[in-house]
Amino acid sequence: MGFFDKSTSIFRIPELRRRILFTLSLLVVFRVGSYVPVPGIDSAALANALQGMKGTLLGLYDMFAGGAFSRATVFALGIMPYISASIILQLLTAVIPYFEKLQKEGEEGKKKITQYTRYGTVLLSIIQGYGISIFLENMPVASATPIVPMGGFAFRIMTTITLTAGTIFLMWLGEQISDKGIGNGISLLIFTGIVARYPNDMVRTFESLRVGSMKIFTLLFLLILMVIIIAGVIVMTQAMRKIPVQYAKRVIGRRVYGGQSTHIPLRVNTAGVIPIIFAQSILMFPSSIATFFGQSGFMEAFSNLMSPSGVIYNVLYGIIIIFFTYFYTAIVFNPSDLADNMQKYGGFIPGIRPGKKTSEYIDRVLTRVTLPGAFFLAFIAILPSVFIYKFEAPFYFGGTGLLIVVGVALDTLQQIESHLIMRHYEGFLKKGKLRGRR
Repeated sequence: MGFFDKSTSIFRIPELRRRILFTLSLLVVFRVGSYVPVPGIDSAALANALQGMKGTLLGLYDMFAGGAFSRATVFALGIMPYISASIILQLLTAVIPYFEKLQKEGEEGKKKITQYTRYGTVLLSIIQGYGISIFLENMPVASATPIVPMGGFAFRIMTTITLTAGTIFLMWLGEQISDKGIGNGISLLIFTGIVARYPNDMVRTFESLRVGSMKIFTLLFLLILMVIIIAGVIVMTQAMRKIPVQYAKRVIGRRVYGGQSTHIPLRVNTAGVIPIIFAQSILMFPSSIATFFGQSGFMEAFSNLMSPSGVIYNVLYGIIIIFFTYFYTAIVFNPSDLADNMQKYGGFIPGIRPGKKTSEYIDRVLTRVTLPGAFFLAFIAILPSVFIYKFEAPFYFGGTGLLIVVGVALDTLQQIESHLIMRHYEGFLKKGKLRGRR
């Protein structure tokens, strides 16, 4: 069965067709909203001022917002306040017993954590929106045209309310996609914002070929390399180490429980893209500060030293990513809790004593499995610098964008796959002929 036949089988299932069309319609709303400007801001002056800030935190923020920040639209904050609130809640779960207790309460605890995440999103949006309004008023511009022609307290309040409302609306869109659509809504919004930049990259690439600044053989080499790297990202995203677990039989009343064999999946990349985001934020902060001290010789020299094209920047970048990979993995994955739950339900790893020995064994395996994942994340993060500064590529490839696009695409395909298999269709990720029926 060919790819076209598998694609058409999606639209033969009414529920799946409805979910996909609902998701696509909300993503269109997101893209339309990304071009609705915030009142009181000169978008052209802002775009010119941000041209020299691509390697700063503002450039990173603009990438996640799908270019909405550089266009000064109502979605300029993007969904990043929600992501930040989610990360903060995850970190608080590891240090505050109340949140740890909520996490263990099942569905009810999950609902409360989601509600706290929403409150945190609103609070962060207000803080960031007000900060951006002040930043835009005082942002240095090369031209005589100011970014904010008429500033003041009224402009700051209006901008804060507009940007906060935009983020709340995006959060609602994401939740609607997750509930009534297909895939993870928040992830799909970030995915759409990143993918929306690809047409511009293609135009710049063809323009480079036309003017002769890039050779056709260089482009072919980069395309082949990109295919290999994407395949590697897919493998590393799905790679896991399975630890076998055996559950002892238990007789409760007249029923026999347990006795089955299963496994603990330890992902090679448990931390996802979070280590890269942390590392980028730390290393881009000095560059962001340096943009406001252009006349300072020290800050200019420091900014040049920490340039993404330099060796020092990339070495520090890789080291920080490896550190945060282990740090974040230790926060989101607790071997002691896992070992206690296994022991409570009569589970054990063959050859390993239950309790502390099991916890130590899982921790040791996780430490070894995380190492290649950490180095791979560092490689993917440094990749854009290699493409841009060594091969003079006119497009951005690698980093968080690549990991998010591949991860979200795989997750969405797997959800479509599950809908197809439930209804006896062959999925995208299966081989062989269709043997089911409608």
